[in-house]
Amino acid sequence: MPKYEATLTASESVAEGTMAFHFAKPADFKFEAGQSVNVSLIDPPETDHKGNSRSFSLVSAPYETELVIATRMRDTAFKRVLKAMPAGGRVGLRGPAGMFTLDPADARPAVFLAGGIGVTPFVSMLRDAAHSRLGRDLWLLYSNRRPEDAAFLEELAALPKRHSRCHFVGTMVEMDKSSRPWSGETGFLDRAMLERYLKGFAAYVYYIAGPPGLVEAMQKMLIGAGITEDAIRTDEFFGY
Repeated sequence: MPKYEATLTASESVAEGTMAFHFAKPADFKFEAGQSVNVSLIDPPETDHKGNSRSFSLVSAPYETELVIATRMRDTAFKRVLKAMPAGGRVGLRGPAGMFTLDPADARPAVFLAGGIGVTPFVSMLRDAAHSRLGRDLWLLYSNRRPEDAAFLEELAALPKRHSRCHFVGTMVEMDKSSRPWSGETGFLDRAMLERYLKGFAAYVYYIAGPPGLVEAMQKMLIGAGITEDAIRTDEFFGY
């Protein structure tokens, strides 16, 4: 994969315990919505046994002038250094990588099943679809514990207003622990919830991203509903 250096331009909180980091996009960096990038710290002030590099799905869309990643902020040396990095700090990049992208030759509507921070590749895909006025339906079903934990929630909920082929369904599984109002779905993503929104399971291609447990559960649910394995794409997010 090609190697680059990029400058941090801004960082921000996008949910409780989740931050987004914005980098100036190198002039010759090209990628497809849904792909990932490997980020390496340059001469970090601290390190640990997990090392100085991590791979992240890109939140930004290809047409945008910056590269954006988002991550849960765990207590590791890598994330402490990244969180403390001032604007103007530099990182190494390798990429893009991955095949978790929309096939332009596939006209079937696509269903995105996301848990937590697994939503990041879908943010890129949906931004790109809205920008290009993609002529196929995209459904995002996004599961979180509470609205407070749901990164990019307001942007994603507003996407259907930007492009009528983009559809959003959010669900929260621990609303008893939330202090924010929520009028959407509650409970875990399951077959019954999909059937309320989708007409004919076999007509869609499915993309699943999130923690390994969620990915496995969604695969089993879809296969049990008669979806063939070649109509399912997955991207597992490990908690590093």
